[in-house]
Amino acid sequence: MARRIFDSITPGWQQVGAVWLPLPHLLNALPVQIDVLYRTGLSAIAISILSLAIATAAIASIVLSLTQSKWAAVAGAGVFALNPNVLYLQSTPMTEPLLMALCLAAIAMLIRWCDGTVNPSPVGVAFAAACMTRYEAWPVTASALAAAVWIRWRRGTALDRALREVAHIAAYPTLAIAAFVVFSRVVTGAWFADGFFVPENTAKGHPYDALAEVAWGVRALSGNGLLIWAIAGGVLLAMLALFSKPRATAMLPIALAATAAVPWLAFVDGHPYRIRYMVPLLAAQAVFAGVAAGAWKRLQPVTIVLLVLVAAFELRPLDASAPMVVEAQWDRPNIVARDSVSAYLAANYRGETVMASMGSLGHYMQDLSRRGFGLKDFLHEGNGDIWLNALENPRPFAGWLLIEEQAEGGDMLAKRARDTPAFLAGFSRVSEAAGVALYRRVPFTTGEDARR
Repeated sequence: MARRIFDSITPGWQQVGAVWLPLPHLLNALPVQIDVLYRTGLSAIAISILSLAIATAAIASIVLSLTQSKWAAVAGAGVFALNPNVLYLQSTPMTEPLLMALCLAAIAMLIRWCDGTVNPSPVGVAFAAACMTRYEAWPVTASALAAAVWIRWRRGTALDRALREVAHIAAYPTLAIAAFVVFSRVVTGAWFADGFFVPENTAKGHPYDALAEVAWGVRALSGNGLLIWAIAGGVLLAMLALFSKPRATAMLPIALAATAAVPWLAFVDGHPYRIRYMVPLLAAQAVFAGVAAGAWKRLQPVTIVLLVLVAAFELRPLDASAPMVVEAQWDRPNIVARDSVSAYLAANYRGETVMASMGSLGHYMQDLSRRGFGLKDFLHEGNGDIWLNALENPRPFAGWLLIEEQAEGGDMLAKRARDTPAFLAGFSRVSEAAGVALYRRVPFTTGEDARR
């Protein structure tokens, strides 16, 4: 996505986002124009590594501010930073590490703003940046800012004044989201892009089942013991906020649990299950567990040691069988299998445009860069009207079609081919492997075909 801003049939600002939020693409736009950084993802991995450091520091800061215990802060940070699923993600060019870093930093700053030690502008910028990274930040931001209004009011500020004060912070993420929605409308013709997956989750239409999937994912990513610690910490945070005015800011970290809203809604909508979507909840888990360990000064030596022991028992930082690591390897067997398709395309390619859905085969387009293909050789969703016209009749626009026919029920080209058999008229299936089919445009041979 970042590479295509400049490397595209239609380069320009229109390539920045649409389905995906733009900040990660903007951060990587220039570095990934360097081929080695694009092919390896090194520039984005560097951002993920830095994000892990920021997120870990922010967790320690939040726990320290709420418990006044350095050891509880270290224990909470360790619960997060030593989780193999988190460690795996920070070694990839995925967007969850940046999301967690920005959300945690924003919450840490908001706590200090409520205590009068930080100006509102940096807090608003942090929330805006999070909201431009992943959708999970939207409910977190809304929940945290609503809690901030309540905290100011609870501490004696008039409600209208509290609303005005928090509005200074809220203006930044609100403007960022509004700008993105308008951008999406201009680029895709829809306020929010949808239809980019085939509903196949058994929890579709069943909110309780979807919630159970989210809970199962968190437990699988960490363990029963840490989940219990996190639940206890979440309850404790709510009690501290409700029954102690000086500690009302304890309500703010609870907003981190709102990251669950997006995968829950997605699963209710039928989105295929991905355990990766629950990893951001590990940030909330770490904060909650740290607070639970450090809340009572007299018991701190015991509770902190107990948390460390539970974490040591359940977390194995280099565990290659961790759920996130296993899920991330699903496509590895296909890489070798698809080599026959890649070889055929490379051997017979004569500069013709290759039509493929970046939503499903963007990773394969990156793989093909090792055979000399640039994104400007592909026709994809980011090419606007050209793509839309090609969906009606690809022959005038593409010499090749790459179609994902299996993963998540097949991509939009597979669906188009199923619904409209004439879509593949004038193309011949020449290679297939691992669910990917390659079609090549062939000359028309009859007068009737020529007229078509």
